Amino acid sequence: MKAFSFKFLSWLSLGVVLLLTGCERPPMDSVQHGFRGTGMVEIYNPRLVEAKAENNAVPFALPAAPTDGPRAGQVYKNVQVLGGISSAQFTRLMVSMASWVAPKEGCIYCHNPVNFADDSKYTKVVARRMIQMTQHINADWSNHVADTGVTCYTCHRGNNIPQQVWFKRDATPPGSNFMGDKSGQNEPAASVGLSSLPNDPFTPFLLGADTIRVNGTTALPSGNRHSIKQAEWTYGLMTHMSSSLGVNCTYCHNTRSFSSWEGNPPQRATAWYGIRMVRDLNLQYLEPLTSTFPHERLGETGDVAKVFCATCHQGVYKPLNGAKMAQDFPELKSVTSGQSDTKVAKR
Repeated sequence: MKAFSFKFLSWLSLGVVLLLTGCERPPMDSVQHGFRGTGMVEIYNPRLVEAKAENNAVPFALPAAPTDGPRAGQVYKNVQVLGGISSAQFTRLMVSMASWVAPKEGCIYCHNPVNFADDSKYTKVVARRMIQMTQHINADWSNHVADTGVTCYTCHRGNNIPQQVWFKRDATPPGSNFMGDKSGQNEPAASVGLSSLPNDPFTPFLLGADTIRVNGTTALPSGNRHSIKQAEWTYGLMTHMSSSLGVNCTYCHNTRSFSSWEGNPPQRATAWYGIRMVRDLNLQYLEPLTSTFPHERLGETGDVAKVFCATCHQGVYKPLNGAKMAQDFPELKSVTSGQSDTKVAKR
């Protein structure tokens, strides 16, 4: 009897240990950012915050370069976007970009070492367009990035390809397996927090402009014609946003009424603009580059890598914990740095 009891307790203890592996050990921190009783509290694990610190550290910025002197377009050949800044500023930015995007390869990741003016490398063509995209974000999307802005490092963090990008999923056609058309569901993916939600909620919302809101305005069916399936796509996007920023739903929503804008923190408006900014970048800057990339850099459906919330945020509610890195590079905060529309149109 004693042997049975010991074995039972051993298995019970093992079961408890396995059960607790899915839990986070205390202590946890919480921050209230809304009225009491609304549940608007963010809960943080200090150990996870500490683990993210290194990835969100801001690299050393080279000393500011003089703005006077000959222009970059006068000194260097084939400068199509940054020709209006000083050659000193141009050199400083190029050195910085090499450390942000290609610290191992250096300048030759984008440039032909025999002729830096040559455009034969696709990476140079892409980099030129990404500079324009960065300027566009800083100049035209202040409703989302405010005066903090972005640089190449915000997304790349020392990697040729940002670690957080997405491709369209190859949807399983009806009849190809015994479950039929799964609509991208029940295939746990990191993109939706390993849930059973549709694993590509980005194509309809961050490339297309499908309606994200699924909440009705009345209690009767006539006030809401959205289906549960449509709601699952929305929940997939919201799950991605939550995990990308390292926050829960109450960071943007008032739990009294998720559908109402009344009583919401300002973060909800910031997120609203962010969704539209990401859609704009994917449509205007990334999708048009599809033919520029080699086949091995495309996704399984032949599409180019695209951005979503995680590309910049990478687990924190403000990229790089809110460091105003772009202020050290004013040439990335304006789209009027000697840009030549005629030359840019060639690529």
